[in-house]
Amino acid sequence: MAKKKPEASNGTSKTSTAAAAGNALPKLKAVYEFMTQNNLETIELDEPGMRLKMVRRKAAQPMPVPVPVYSGAAPASAGAAPASGAVSAPAVPAGETIKSAMMGIFYRASSPSSPPFVREGDSVKPGQILCMIEAMKVFNEVKAEFPCTVTKVLLENGKPVKSGQDLFLVKR
Repeated sequence: MAKKKPEASNGTSKTSTAAAAGNALPKLKAVYEFMTQNNLETIELDEPGMRLKMVRRKAAQPMPVPVPVYSGAAPASAGAAPASGAVSAPAVPAGETIKSAMMGIFYRASSPSSPPFVREGDSVKPGQILCMIEAMKVFNEVKAEFPCTVTKVLLENGKPVKSGQDLFLVKR
């Protein structure tokens, strides 16, 4: 009797793999049709000899991009005066500012009953805490990087802040 030599190291021959792939195509098409008819985003199929996971991506919808609107120093129309004597603050503060490094909620103090970390007119040393920003339930301290005097706090306590937004107007 002659011994039979194995054809492939994993126990399958190339012809049987090609045949299995040819038989899988109609099944793949049927699974895809099932996904689209039932409006499914993900489907998994686990059968002997075949494991399949299909994830359908929706067409990329354009995300609305916020466009910053510059509202300061707009040319006034002829004879127009501010309504009810209200004077709007300039959008870009004059002087040096300390900016937020992240987006979150701005807090001037560690708790509602605590005094603020800094007030307008306070002299600040490098490393001194100026405020806290809460992001994902984590409170992050914003510290002074250089000695300065806080001339104006630009945000209200408990208000959302964006990354790069001015927090304090300072003078070195």
